[in-house]
Amino acid sequence: MHLPLAFRQTTAIALSLSLALAGCGGGDSGSGGTGTPSPTPSPTTAARFFADPAQEALTAAEVQQIIAQAAGEAQARSKPAIISVVDRLGNVLAVFRMNGSPTRMVTSRRTATGRIAIPGIDAQGLDVDATMGAISKAITGAYLSSSGNAFTTRTASMIVQEHFPPAPNTPGLEAGPLFGVQFSQLPCSDLNTRFAAGNTGSGAFIGPKRSPLGLAADPGGLPLYKNGVVVGGIGVMADGDYGYDPDVSDIDEDDEEYIALAGIQGFAPSDEIKGNRITADGTALRFADAEPSRLAPLQTSFAAINTVLGTLIPVNGYFDGTAVFAGTPYGSERSGIRRVSPSEFALSDAYVLTDGAGNPRYPVKAGTDGATVGMALSAGEARAVLEEAFTVMSRARAQIRRPLDSRAQVTITVVDTFGEVLGQVRSPDAPIFGIDVSLQKARTVAFFSNPVAAAQLAGNTDAGIPAFVQRFRDFLGDQTALTGGSAFADRAVGNLARPYFPDGELGRPNGPLSRPIEDFSPFATGLQIALVAANVVQHAGFVQGAGSDTPQRCTAVPDTPTGKKRLANGIQIFPGAVPIYRGNLLVGAIGVSGDGIDQDDMISFLGLHNAGAKVSAIGNAPKDMRSDRIIVAVGSGVRLRYVNCPFAPFLDTSAQNVCEGK
Repeated sequence: MHLPLAFRQTTAIALSLSLALAGCGGGDSGSGGTGTPSPTPSPTTAARFFADPAQEALTAAEVQQIIAQAAGEAQARSKPAIISVVDRLGNVLAVFRMNGSPTRMVTSRRTATGRIAIPGIDAQGLDVDATMGAISKAITGAYLSSSGNAFTTRTASMIVQEHFPPAPNTPGLEAGPLFGVQFSQLPCSDLNTRFAAGNTGSGAFIGPKRSPLGLAADPGGLPLYKNGVVVGGIGVMADGDYGYDPDVSDIDEDDEEYIALAGIQGFAPSDEIKGNRITADGTALRFADAEPSRLAPLQTSFAAINTVLGTLIPVNGYFDGTAVFAGTPYGSERSGIRRVSPSEFALSDAYVLTDGAGNPRYPVKAGTDGATVGMALSAGEARAVLEEAFTVMSRARAQIRRPLDSRAQVTITVVDTFGEVLGQVRSPDAPIFGIDVSLQKARTVAFFSNPVAAAQLAGNTDAGIPAFVQRFRDFLGDQTALTGGSAFADRAVGNLARPYFPDGELGRPNGPLSRPIEDFSPFATGLQIALVAANVVQHAGFVQGAGSDTPQRCTAVPDTPTGKKRLANGIQIFPGAVPIYRGNLLVGAIGVSGDGIDQDDMISFLGLHNAGAKVSAIGNAPKDMRSDRIIVAVGSGVRLRYVNCPFAPFLDTSAQNVCEGK
């Protein structure tokens, strides 16, 4: 059923979302609190800009309550479901299958005439275990949320489609601001950690954990909060259809979303930070179409539903099914993400990933590619880039956080030309999804700007990948493209990965990295998913008990001289990364994710520029190499982009056009 909805436009602040969606607020007993959010204490010293989130976590009893509430709503709707709960790090705390719930689901494409599954085009039409959808939805709700805003899988759906906002009356508008974010947190990622059956030691709950299908756009995944702190997410799969919402001009009667909404009662975000209080380019986002007032009376007793309505079940690679787990507090050593010590990083606000035993997973180090580039990035240069970018972030006004005039919070990653991580830092409350995405972004621009990019794609053993090289060259009218002559920022890669070029304009050809619009969907974006489709399919077989798991490295591009993959967690196709040069020689890249896409662009570009001024020998690409000098012969000619920085971005100065001329 669809209820008419006056399309919500707001003239508040025009926000340009980046891959870093966030959320949080007050945990309350109803649909959400009211008033100004104050989820964390003030910083304890004048030297700090950010507060540390309180180390809250779900107890096993609370996880049971959440499952009982969701299962009770599912029973009231005669819609048996698979219900998954995760903590903020993506650790699966429970998977509960109700009697009669679907065992399989299909990734489907939406058209004007309904939902269809077109197998054989990227990840469209995949028939997989339905638990994969429930877990992916729960992880999405947790990972896109923080103490500044609360986003859901419905929010994700709105911002990953070919037009923003997606609706019958919006063709001709640009693609969603986080176009492509759905293919992050991949099961093959070398960054995201994995569940080990029977392992309950100190390393068992280190995050961020991988997601079975990346981030979900199918409604039915919501974040969970406790005392104003995001502590996880819930995901529901009840109809066997894993899709997205192509029309935000109406309100959906979605059983899965109502079941998830029942689950978060008592663990809901404040109304003030929900997605519908956030705008992007003047359009209000969506949190949920489901209304708390229409929920059935809550069932809170797990004992009353366990073995009666259903039971906990094991899921290969995610959950052993023996008992409900308690969540792990984010910020603790056990979580794998904590505040730095003075010996690890100069800026006391910074957080890093750790191994659970006190050691950073990505300590700052020199590049591994010296034999190829001549003079690799030194550890001091990598550190300077991280520090200067972190300083830019600390001064920047956030675009997607409440209250207004909050500071931006992101994750920052530096890599060498092999894609090796030379260091990674993040602010205390940056959304979790940006950890993997910032690395994807950095590796993407280091790859496309690399002299070996064409050879790497041509040497990929997966069917269809080599053909993208010639499409790219023909489209740009340059038969030498992808051999290092041009520096591609991730904004430019995104320009070329849209199903319309220029972005959104009907009747235009697709970019060379995208599928044609007649084949396109959020499950079929082109090169992005084609590079990892075999990994996803192999993992789906493993989840259902057929064959081995995908290796912890994505893509089949040839190995680097050090035996690794340049794109070991896939590529990303929305802005927030620039390559690093020593003169006109590529030596690495910086990727940023966690706030608006313009903010991410600025933090990477300006942070690198400032680092170059500090250490002299490195900096942004020479202007005559940047992708914005490339004009594509479409119509009267379309110029690619490099970066797009906010007009007046800082909280401590009224400076404008801060990237101009750099």
